[in-house]
Amino acid sequence: MSEAVRYTRAGAIGIITLDRPDNRNSMTPELLDAFSVASKQAREDHDVRCVVITGTGSSFSAGADFKSQLQRANPDHAPSERSFAMYEPFLSVLDIPVPVIGALNGHAVGGGFGLALVCDLRVGSTEAKYGANFVRLGLAPGMAISYLLPRLVGVARASEMLYTGQLITGAEALALGFLNRAVEPLAVMSVALVLAESIAEGAPLAIRATKAAIRRGLDLHVKEAARAEAYAQAETVGTADAQEGIAALLEKRSPSFKGR
Repeated sequence: MSEAVRYTRAGAIGIITLDRPDNRNSMTPELLDAFSVASKQAREDHDVRCVVITGTGSSFSAGADFKSQLQRANPDHAPSERSFAMYEPFLSVLDIPVPVIGALNGHAVGGGFGLALVCDLRVGSTEAKYGANFVRLGLAPGMAISYLLPRLVGVARASEMLYTGQLITGAEALALGFLNRAVEPLAVMSVALVLAESIAEGAPLAIRATKAAIRRGLDLHVKEAARAEAYAQAETVGTADAQEGIAALLEKRSPSFKGR
């Protein structure tokens, strides 16, 4: 079987590909471990000028694998640390010093939506759905989504998305500013690569400095926000509502939450 995530190069463009389409590129231990390796390869590739992250199949990433586990790491660790550890591999994208483009080949939901948010730019499919449906599963958000999304689309629009847990279309995502480009599914990667090549043509040191300046100016303490979120998520993971929400998802029915 091929690697769950792989890092390759196309000239000056680094490409990280999530490759578990049968499981919608969800956050299994195998995929997260492989993503950590690929992200490290991208960070240490001093010749790369831009990185593209994409997936195979109908989903960019469907987020957590609800048939597996919602927390990660040593069971002796605090619940909040286990929740944070679930997102830490995806958060490592923040440490890539060159611009990162999310080539969202398909649906980006939950943690997969968070992975798209930590990219600098996003090219998405018009036929995909995007969003964070945590509250519909009885869970508080993770991966600093409640921190990043308001900064990208505004507080009111982010609040509506996070309070309702509803997913938005590619056209809506473009209008909100979540996507830089919304194109036909088969064009996502080619459009992302054209954008990456345009970035790669610029002065490498200047672009790295520009990325760092943008992040400083926006006060993006994303990992600190994700760690703070992990406390709330850890508290909700063990609730009856979370058990009901996840069961309803797997059974393809509407949940009945009781507030406990």
